Amino acid sequence: MKKIRILRLNKNYIPCIAYENEEIYPNGIFHFNISRIIEHIISGQLVVEQEDICVPDWYKTHYTSGSLDEKHLKTVTLEKPVIQAEISPGRYNIIDGNHRLEKAYREKVENIKSYKLKGEQLIDYFIDVRGYQAFVEYWNSKLSDSL
Repeated sequence: MKKIRILRLNKNYIPCIAYENEEIYPNGIFHFNISRIIEHIISGQLVVEQEDICVPDWYKTHYTSGSLDEKHLKTVTLEKPVIQAEISPGRYNIIDGNHRLEKAYREKVENIKSYKLKGEQLIDYFIDVRGYQAFVEYWNSKLSDSL
């Protein structure tokens, strides 16, 4: 039997504080604290799946926007894993490392390492209550769509 992954809204939700110079990934109303995610992965506080992404396959199945900074792209190295986040059930987006993924694609690198966060693991990294609430509503609506 398939486990239903309904998210429950926490009325006392406390957003992740975003300090000056921390990296925030905006995805519509959802704003994730990337700096804190990386810090918690490295410290072991956040245990995530690690996965090699097949770069050519990723580009076949995921839309990419053309809004990359070409100057920054030249300085990017591929050693650091990208971060995938489950934005809706079973659907992963890159929330950190789009330039690395693009560079890997252009340089015909077959695989790139990634950290893969489940939707439930994202909850602690929203920087505002509104985004958190919208995510819970969005997530649950996607679950009902797939039933």
